[in-house]
Amino acid sequence: MGLGSYPTVSLAAARKKAADLRLEVAEGRDPLATRAQEREPTFGECADLYLASMENAWRNEKHRAQWRMTLSVYCASIRGLKISDIDTAAVLDVLQPIWSTRAETASRVRGRIERILDFAKVKGWRTGENPALWRGHLKNALPPRQRLTRGHHAAMPYEHLPAFIRRLPSQAAISARALEFLILTAARSGEVLGAKWDEIDLEKGIWTIPAQRMKAGRIHRVPLVHRAHSLLIEMSSVRLSDYVFPGQKAGRPLSETAMPNLMKRMKVADYTVHGFRSCFRDWAGDQTSFSREVAEAALAHSVGDATERAYRRADALEKRRALMEAWSVYCCS
Repeated sequence: MGLGSYPTVSLAAARKKAADLRLEVAEGRDPLATRAQEREPTFGECADLYLASMENAWRNEKHRAQWRMTLSVYCASIRGLKISDIDTAAVLDVLQPIWSTRAETASRVRGRIERILDFAKVKGWRTGENPALWRGHLKNALPPRQRLTRGHHAAMPYEHLPAFIRRLPSQAAISARALEFLILTAARSGEVLGAKWDEIDLEKGIWTIPAQRMKAGRIHRVPLVHRAHSLLIEMSSVRLSDYVFPGQKAGRPLSETAMPNLMKRMKVADYTVHGFRSCFRDWAGDQTSFSREVAEAALAHSVGDATERAYRRADALEKRRALMEAWSVYCCS
């Protein structure tokens, strides 16, 4: 624990401070905690501390970036205020300008302010009710927000897929290889973009996605059928980094916008990249006799209740391999 710099603090004063602090420790008190409480942070400093504490818990970099952005841009007016000075009026100053025009964003900002203030209370920098609380508090000061009408991701009909797949080899971009691999494996965009070579076993034909990169937080093994395996061989011959599908920046994966932009160039922007998972599921349900459990496992969805999953620990890899091989044959037909 620093006691101040010399010569501003003399040796004699430093010795006295040290003696007093040792006495506090002997009496069971924590001088560092006391100092932290005395040096109360601003809302901005508290937000930064909270983000740092959550860094390892959030797997998604996009999620982290959204938190940083909302707490910086939308909360600019309160970042310089002491954390204990944040009251209902301060929270309303942030929310009211965007509550009607950007309802979804405003709701997220409110929730994030509430989390920061709860964090400050745990740290001992605040007491009392949280002024960003919705139920029983802000609900009485702000009108009900207009909720977004959410639809499904637009999916290409599976009948159109073989014709689309045939067009991909003529596209020279890495995004075309990534999109074809995504379709053949029925994987999510983030799983494909973040794929690294140390996850790939070409000899056994298995792609093992670690738990921290999966939405459900569980390891997922993907069988690499013939065409997907060939794509990886093609990418390994021009390997530029640890990422299977490298981006333009050194050491970075392909951009999140690369595959959607490719679909725009190919005049199929009415459909989404994520929609190819629905395309696969519709085909499996309509055109094959594979069980629902196998199809859902191929999408890395949880099947059954918690008890069933506790007893059923295998991942039906070989059954899924047969399903994905049939899917590959259909896609390339």
